[in-house]
Amino acid sequence: MNGIAIDRPVTADPAWWRSLPALGGVWAALLAIFHRDVGDMADIWWHSTTYGHCLFIPPIIGWLVWQRRRELAQVRPAAWWPGLAIVAAGGAVWLVGQAAAVALFRHAGLVAMLQGAVVTLLGARVARGLAFPLAYMAFLVPFGDFLEPWLQAATVSLTMPILHALGVPAAVDGVLITIPDGYFEVAEACSGSKFVIAMVAYGALVANVCYVAWTRRAAFMALALVVPVLANGVRAAGTIYAAHLTSVAAATGFDHIVYGWVFFALTMAAVLAIGWRWFDRDPDAPWFDVARVRAMPMRGADATLAAAAVLAVAVGFAGWGWIVDRRVQPLPARIELPVVPGWQRIAVDGEPWVPNYPGADHFLIGRYGDAQGRSVDMVVAVYGSQGEGHELVGFGTGAIRENDRWVRIADTAPIAGGATLRMAAPGPVEREVATWYRIGSITTGSADRVKLETLKAKLLGGPQRGVAVLLSARRDGHDPRRAIADFVAAAGPIDRIADRAAGMR
Repeated sequence: MNGIAIDRPVTADPAWWRSLPALGGVWAALLAIFHRDVGDMADIWWHSTTYGHCLFIPPIIGWLVWQRRRELAQVRPAAWWPGLAIVAAGGAVWLVGQAAAVALFRHAGLVAMLQGAVVTLLGARVARGLAFPLAYMAFLVPFGDFLEPWLQAATVSLTMPILHALGVPAAVDGVLITIPDGYFEVAEACSGSKFVIAMVAYGALVANVCYVAWTRRAAFMALALVVPVLANGVRAAGTIYAAHLTSVAAATGFDHIVYGWVFFALTMAAVLAIGWRWFDRDPDAPWFDVARVRAMPMRGADATLAAAAVLAVAVGFAGWGWIVDRRVQPLPARIELPVVPGWQRIAVDGEPWVPNYPGADHFLIGRYGDAQGRSVDMVVAVYGSQGEGHELVGFGTGAIRENDRWVRIADTAPIAGGATLRMAAPGPVEREVATWYRIGSITTGSADRVKLETLKAKLLGGPQRGVAVLLSARRDGHDPRRAIADFVAAAGPIDRIADRAAGMR
């Protein structure tokens, strides 16, 4: 006798009727407990052009789950205690982000807790069937801006040979490309990072939906990474070439329109067209092997206790984060810039430069001059405690603020352990800036070290203050690096200046 298979909806199984509301309730509770991080992520999705693609991730995940509904209907959900390990790991990552004021870790930790709740409440078998949708949740996290320096360099490296081949007399200095008609900054926004980050999410989706062989999936992902980088170099060269033929204003205005609305779509279509002929997935094929998934050994757990355990772990980490966030070091009511032998305080003139340290408890800026006619600007920013929106290291924080008239040309060799960069403003005016940070007993120029030491201070105790000391000199006939080095030698150790500013000496 021939049988006819009938699609059975997930909701036909009483186990799903019990598990889905429980999961929905736990997810709602997690989103409420960590509502600040939910709001931060949504704000980034909505306002950042780099992460606008994240708005499409939730409906894509819903579609991916819906596609697997027939296979999932044949798998019985059951709570599974080992899933709590994922929830705990997510909570630990969130706590690290909370203590070190790293939004990426907080967001990633929250997403991991949501993933862990699915594994805990629905079990290993359902989680295996939902493996890709669960993994794809990682793209809810705004990440990838660390690629910008490398992509800037790649864009410059690709652009210059094309311009020379087109006969454009172009010269490059760091991220500035100069032609007779003007100059172009290969800024973070022009590095193609938003393009590459979105293409990674797009490539992962196509690789899963359209391919079965892992070699083909890997090849398509490589294509999705390489093509946008090459295309961005061509776009940048084309924009500068158009400026050479017309004007800088006309070329850049056209570039923003084309790049924002046409170029990205054409490149996505080109990548898909290239990979089309190698698609090897049957559209009617099941999304996972139901028999293999049902054969997985798994010991069930009480669903109510599992849900309570997930929430208990989350609340525990949230409470711990609240405690460490309340650690603050008292600061003096007033601080002053130091007296430096051989240097006198002078009036500030010329091109203004004011670094950005939002939420600082104390912020001082002044200019010093010496007998040789050299001048050095000094900035001291002091925080009694660091947290979101008031931290030493963050996006738009430091020597150059977001959308500043100052442009970073290149990082330069450290001066006395301080991180150093060269920047310029219209005029043109150039400056060298050296930055030191004081956290605990450590003085460093490394932003990563700042985050690590901040984490240690929050979790283990000790001095909570954070101090940034910046020294800057103009390139106005004197060697700015020499001026900064001589100023440091006269002022004394940076750690002493920072501790005095924080009232510790």
